[in-house]
Amino acid sequence: MLEDLIRDRKEKLSRYEEELDSAYPARVRKGIAVSEFYSQFNAWKKNSRKKAILHGRLFSLRDQGKIVFGALKDETGSVQVVFTKDKTADFKVLKSSLDAGDIVEVEGGAFVTKRKEKSLLVRKGRIISKSVRPLPLTWYKLEDEELKLRKRYLDLLLDPDLREMFRKKSLFWNEFRAALTEAGYLEVETPVLESVPGGAETEPFVTHHNALDRDFYLRISLELPLKKLLVGGFARVFEIGRIFRNEGIDREHLQDYTQMECYAAYEDYTTLMKFIQKTYQRVIKKVFGTLTLEIQGKRISWGGSWDRVDYFKAFKKEAGLDLAVCSREDLEKKAQELGLEPEPYAGKGRLIDLVYKKTVRPKLVKPCFLVDPPVEVEPLAKRHPSDPRRVERFQVVALGTELGKGFSELNDPQDQRERFEEQMALREEGDPEAQMLDEDFLEALEYGMPPAAGFGVSERLFAVLMDRPIRETTMFPLMREKKV
Repeated sequence: MLEDLIRDRKEKLSRYEEELDSAYPARVRKGIAVSEFYSQFNAWKKNSRKKAILHGRLFSLRDQGKIVFGALKDETGSVQVVFTKDKTADFKVLKSSLDAGDIVEVEGGAFVTKRKEKSLLVRKGRIISKSVRPLPLTWYKLEDEELKLRKRYLDLLLDPDLREMFRKKSLFWNEFRAALTEAGYLEVETPVLESVPGGAETEPFVTHHNALDRDFYLRISLELPLKKLLVGGFARVFEIGRIFRNEGIDREHLQDYTQMECYAAYEDYTTLMKFIQKTYQRVIKKVFGTLTLEIQGKRISWGGSWDRVDYFKAFKKEAGLDLAVCSREDLEKKAQELGLEPEPYAGKGRLIDLVYKKTVRPKLVKPCFLVDPPVEVEPLAKRHPSDPRRVERFQVVALGTELGKGFSELNDPQDQRERFEEQMALREEGDPEAQMLDEDFLEALEYGMPPAAGFGVSERLFAVLMDRPIRETTMFPLMREKKV
C-alpha cells in the first residue's frame, strides 16, 4: 500500500536526521553536471586526488550488501554512483536511509566497473531532499493522459522526450524573438487587464480589481495596445505574451496561451507575407533541423515559396457560393446543409467563417497564404483598394488549420468606428463574441496611425509542428475539477 511506503520513508527520514543532519539543507556545495563529469572522465580518473561533486535524483538502487549501486540523474544525463562499505563515509546510515527518488549530493572519484561502466565511487554522500512519496514505477504504462497532465511534474521527471519537447518550445519562441529583433522590432509589454477587450472575436474572462473597485477583462489579444504604440511614434513593435479566451477546449484551443504579435509602420500585408514566410522557415529549421516534417501521417514541406489562395475563389469552389453576391440567407441555408447550427444572432461574417471552416479550410494541406477575405470577417483590416468588399488580410494555413494571421491595419478612424458599431449591434442581438466599441482606441486613431501591417501567431503552430494536441504541449494545462 502507498500509505505503508510513505510511512516507511518517513521513518527513514527521522533516523537519518537523528544520526546525521537535515535531509533538506539550505545550502549545497558547488558541483558539476553529469555531462561535464563524463566529458572530463579520463582527467578525473587519472587524478585520484581530484574529487567530483554531483547533484541529482536517484532513480534506482541495487543493494548488494557491502556495495550499493545507484543511477543518479540530472538534467544533462545519468551516471552510475557506487557506495561501498570501505570507501564511503557514513555508509551504514546512507544504505539504510536512501530510496529511489531521493535527491542527493555525492562526492567522489571516477572509476570504471568490472562491467566497463564509467561510474562515480562515492567518498561522501548526503541527502539534500528526501522523497517521502515513491515515484510511480509503471508511469509509462499508464494510458490515462488526464492523470499525466494533472501530475505534469512527474511526467516531466520520468519522460526525457517530454522535457526535450519543452526545450524545443523555448527555442521556438526565442527564435521568433531573434528574427524580430534582428529585423528592427522592439519587444514591449502591454497590460493583461483591459477595460475593453479588443483585437479578436471571442468571449473574455472578467476579473475584479479591488484597489480600483471595478471590473476588468483579461486580454483576448495584444493588438490594440501595440497599435497605440505606432500612434506613439514607435515604428516596429512586438510582444510575446499570454492571452485569455473563454472558449471551448479541443485539439487546437486552450483558454490561456502564448501569442506573438508584431506591427510595422509603413508596410502592408504583401511585404509582411514575405517576412513571415522567411521567419517561419527560419524557426522551423532551427527547432527541428529540417523544413520537411511528418505531421498527421503526411509529409509536409515548409520550404520554397508558399502558394497564395484567393478566399473568394476557394469559397466558390468548395462551398458553391459567390461571396460577391450571396446573402446572409444563402449562407445560413448552406450552413444548415452542412449540418451546422449557427446561432440565430450570427451575422454574415460569422456565417461565412462557419461555412469556410467546414468546406475550404480542410482542403488546405500544404502551407499557403489564404488572402483577401470579405470585410465582414475582419473588422480590423484595411479594405482592398481594388475591391472594397474585401480586406487586405492573409492567413497562414496548413493541414486544414489556421497557423497565423496578418493584415494591412485599418487606420481610418471613421471606417473603424462603423465596423465597431456593426459588431456592437451583433452583441446587442446576443453574440457574446462580437467585438466591443473601444472609444479610447478610436481616439488614438484620430490622432493618426501610420499605414502599417500586423501579424499574430500562437503556440498552436508549435503544437501542430510537434503533431500533438495543444494541451499536451503546455506545461501545466488547466483541467476540469477532479472528481472525488
